Amino acid sequence: MNIELSEDVVVGKRYTVVIPKSIRKKLKIEEGERVSIKVRGNEIVMEPLTKDPYATLARLIGEPYDERRDERKAEELTKKLAGG
Repeated sequence: MNIELSEDVVVGKRYTVVIPKSIRKKLKIEEGERVSIKVRGNEIVMEPLTKDPYATLARLIGEPYDERRDERKAEELTKKLAGG
């Protein structure tokens, strides 16, 4: 994982953390927007949630099913595994 920007912050009362201005500006996070917080191993990962509900759904479930595309991928993989 490449780190472009890093800031140290202090955990405040009620365990609040203020997102530094440099990071808010880079990610265009505004007051009142929602973020997702996850634990990845020993790390806390915070990601801004998109304002577009369809984009959020696509991020959560991945690409929609497309039979032709998936059949094509299966054929390519079969050929590759068969040595052709």
